[in-house]
Formats: sequence, C-alpha cells, structure tokens
Amino acid sequence: MTGWQWSIDGWIVLTGVLSACSCALLGNYLVLRRMSLMGDAISHAVLPGLAVAFLVADSRAPLPMFLGAVAAGALTTVLTEAVARFGKVEHGAAMGVIFSILFAVGLILIRRAADHVDLDPGCVLYGNIAQVPFDAIDGSVPPAVRNLLVVLALNALFVALFYKELKISTFDPNLATTVGIPASLMHYALMILVSLTTVANFESVGSILVIAMLIVPAVAAHLLTDGLARMILVSLLLAVASAVAGHVAATFGPGWIGVPYVTNTSAMIAVVSGALLVAAILFSPRHGVISAAWHRAALSISIAREDILGLLHRWHERPAAATRTLARRDLLAAVGDTWISRWALRRLIRAADVELVPPPIDAGVRLTARGLAKAAGLVRAHRLWETYLARHFPLPLDHLHHSAERVEHYLTPQLRAALSDDVTTRVDPSGKEIPPEAADTVSHPPAP
Repeated sequence: MTGWQWSIDGWIVLTGVLSACSCALLGNYLVLRRMSLMGDAISHAVLPGLAVAFLVADSRAPLPMFLGAVAAGALTTVLTEAVARFGKVEHGAAMGVIFSILFAVGLILIRRAADHVDLDPGCVLYGNIAQVPFDAIDGSVPPAVRNLLVVLALNALFVALFYKELKISTFDPNLATTVGIPASLMHYALMILVSLTTVANFESVGSILVIAMLIVPAVAAHLLTDGLARMILVSLLLAVASAVAGHVAATFGPGWIGVPYVTNTSAMIAVVSGALLVAAILFSPRHGVISAAWHRAALSISIAREDILGLLHRWHERPAAATRTLARRDLLAAVGDTWISRWALRRLIRAADVELVPPPIDAGVRLTARGLAKAAGLVRAHRLWETYLARHFPLPLDHLHHSAERVEHYLTPQLRAALSDDVTTRVDPSGKEIPPEAADTVSHPPAP
C-alpha cells in the first residue's frame, strides 16, 4: 500500500475501534471481579454453539449462528458458576474446566459436520477485518460495523443505566444483596453481554483480539487509576489508541523496517495493546515498577539526609566540635558509605544545609545555621519519642534509640506537639537536652 486510503483504512480502523471499545467497556468489570479468564472461556466455548446451530439449521446464515454462539456463551457462564459454587473451587479453575470441555465438544461436532462446512483457522484466530471495506463498495455501511456499533451502544447503555448496581455488586456482592440490588442478576446480565460482545466480534476481528481487548486495556487502566469511572474512560482511550496504532503499525510498520509485506491488523492491535500494558506496568505513577523504584530511592535519600543532619547535630553538641569539624569520611562511615548517603550529602550541600571546611587532610563537614535549625527539629523528634517510650513502656534504655531512629523520620509537627504535651521533662532518658520547640522545622518524607 502506497499511502493511507480512507475508503479502505478508515473502515478497518473504525471496525477495530468499535471492537476494542465494546470489549474494553465490559472488560473493566471482568478484571475487577477477577474473572479475566471468562472472555477466553467464552471465546472458546462458542464453538459448540456454532456447530449445533449449523447442524440444526443446516445453514451458515448469520441469525442461527449468532443465536447458537450466544447460547453457548450463556451456558458457559451458568456452568462455570455451578461448578464454582457446588464444586467449591476457584472461579478460574471452574472456567478452565468448562471451556476445555465445551471446546472439545465443539471440535467433535465440527468434525461431524466437516464434510458440509469449511472452517478457516486463520479466520477464527484473526478474524476477517481486512475484508470489511469490500462490504462498503456500494456506499453502504458494512454489516460488521453496524453489528459492532449496536453492541457498543448496548454495552454503553447497560453500564450507564446500571452503573451504581454494577459498581456495588462488583466490589461487594453481599452488600449489594443487602441493599436490594440483585447481584446474581447483574452478574448473569454482564456475562450474557460478554457472550454477545464476543460473538459479535468473532467474525470481524477473531478470538485473539477479543481476548486481548476484554482484558488488556482494563488491566492497564487499573494500573493508571483507581476510580471506576476514570478506569472505564482510560480503558476506552487505550482501546482506541490500540486500534488506531495497531492498524498503522500493521500497514506501514513492515515498510519502515524494510519488510516487504503487510501484517495482520487484528494481531497487531493486540500487540500494541500489550505494549501499552507493559508501559503501564513500568511507568504507572503509583503502581509502576520504575515509579515504585524511584519513590523508594527518593525516600531512602530523604531519610539519609535526615540521618546526616541528626549525626552532625549530635557532633555539634560535643565539646570537640568547638575545635574541629567532623571529617567527611567519618560522617559517611557512620551513616553507611553508599551512593545514597553520598548523594544525600551532595543534596544537603547544594541546599546550603551543610558546608565543607577543607582541613589539611580530609574535608570537614559542619551544619550551617539553616541546617542546624532543621537538625535540631529532627533530634527533638528523636528524643521526644525516646522519652515517651521510657515513660509509658518498661523498656531498657538501650532499646529506645533504635526505635526512635526509625520513627523520627515520620513524626509530623502535630505528633511532636502531642508528644511534647505528654513529656514533662527537658531531657531525654540518657540525660541529653531535648531541643526547644522553636527549632521544629524539619520536613518529613511521607509515611510508608
């Protein structure tokens, strides 16, 4: 293909978008209900429904095939619930058992009808989305687009009308039943719509894209946001992005890398959605792997900065501080000579909380006036906590320091004020002075 052609590419992208959005809309509830396998189960279980419909109607007309597939999807849901409830097994195991059995039955039935029907495995896996534009040659809307538009509208209407009921029954079915919401009815209605959506998407995009779009955008959205409404919106945006980028990559991607053929659009949409999921896993602000590592490193550096401040304040209290400064190498050795402590020290120097004093051998480190105020507030929190523990708990003195050393980083000014009201002495259990409240200005990392 030499370039983008709206008469062809436009219909393919529209079909992909409608398919992806209709699946993603319901996929949010499957993910939150921990029933992600249900889409896979239904997509496999429709095979016996298609076979029975063909054997009964002796025709591949759309209506009987559609009804047979929907009936098979509904049967999968009912049997899965029955096995999970009466067999007392986990839903995932029940789904695996049911769809395996139904898929095997479907293969047997298809084998029986093999002389009368042709079954293209590639069409089952990837659908026939590339043929959609040819149904619009006469200017009409392709049947696949009409069907998917109806399914998307039906799913959107269902979610809009029963948003509250679906939300409560998804997160707490027992509460839903208690307040008069038929949780079981909501569940079966959702599963029937999942079956309907799976069947409607089966011919145009195949089973691979249906399974991917039911789950992947919802999982990625769940990593990116926690609110249900926002999760649904984000999943729809990811579904649209996957459909558009997937077709562009399938059509033009091979040419960009020098491969002389066009890949399958449905498969590439699934690949793009998987890439977006990987990106969400890595870079999600709250749950991403890289984001979590960054937050842990930032917290470690913040704690190391405060450890350095506290150590320098205690050195400042010693008589020797009047004649010499604490050597930089001794300071790092005391707090642990790691890249975190070195980076924390550089941050303190850059913030003018600490300054270097160059003696003949090794650079000395001392607090500035600003750093002394912050360090005093931190030491005050440490010694208030030690005094509080000594007053209310029969702990040996050598057990107080370690606890206070950890807690001091998370004592907010409000907690310090409460500790100060409880503590009546001006010295800690070791006889060291508790710095005055006016020095309590140190900032704190967020509590873990």
